[in-house]
Amino acid sequence: METLAVTIIQSHLHWENAVANRAHFSERIAAISEKTDLIVLPEMFTTGFSMNAKELSEATDGATLQWMISEAKKQQTAITGSVIIAENNTYYNRLFFVFPDGTYTTYDKRHTFTLAKEHETYTAGEERLLVEYKGWKICPLICYDLRFPVWARNTEAYDVLLYVANWPKKRITAWDALLKARAIENMTYCVGVNRIGLDGMGHEYVGHSAVYDVLGEQISTKDFETEFSETIVLQKSHITKNREHLQFLKDRDSFSLK
Repeated sequence: METLAVTIIQSHLHWENAVANRAHFSERIAAISEKTDLIVLPEMFTTGFSMNAKELSEATDGATLQWMISEAKKQQTAITGSVIIAENNTYYNRLFFVFPDGTYTTYDKRHTFTLAKEHETYTAGEERLLVEYKGWKICPLICYDLRFPVWARNTEAYDVLLYVANWPKKRITAWDALLKARAIENMTYCVGVNRIGLDGMGHEYVGHSAVYDVLGEQISTKDFETEFSETIVLQKSHITKNREHLQFLKDRDSFSLK
């Protein structure tokens, strides 16, 4: 497909209340009026950024994944966001990418946020995910991953770099700068979806969800710090034209991750 319509949903979250959050996002999804190919929800969208994994975690095939599958089928669109998952006596901050037919793939957050002691609760993932969807190649990552450019480096000619997050107000300048930088250095569309409001730990979030094109221009238009949904249509020709003219990716340094 030449185009990919991406809907970003910036929202408050009910602290550690999966039932309320699923109901809230069902309403938000039902209210989308434009045709869309992909709906992007925040990190830990059913709970907020909680370390209470023992009480809040779900099995991989638990209620939230079933809800995502149901919404994807009903709306005939893909849906992505991350959830607290328990598997083999281990907890993961796991992103699900659910396709319109109900099939799905997963990514476990690579960089656990040590400042919040996330690494003491959640096991870090070891593999990056590349999603093939409607002729587009998408690389979904999670929050703190944004600070580590090597993990996001575009060595596979992906088309969209996507971050779901709970990124607090006190460091929002870094969020804005790094989203734009990842778009520029990887010559890719970069989508970032953050939450708003206060969490149960007293941390404030102001959103700044946005979409940037391959030159680092913001192409989303909504007010950064309010609750909103916006559908942005990405153009494959924009990627092709700029990569052919500005062959920065061909000049990149080679490296390997150990």
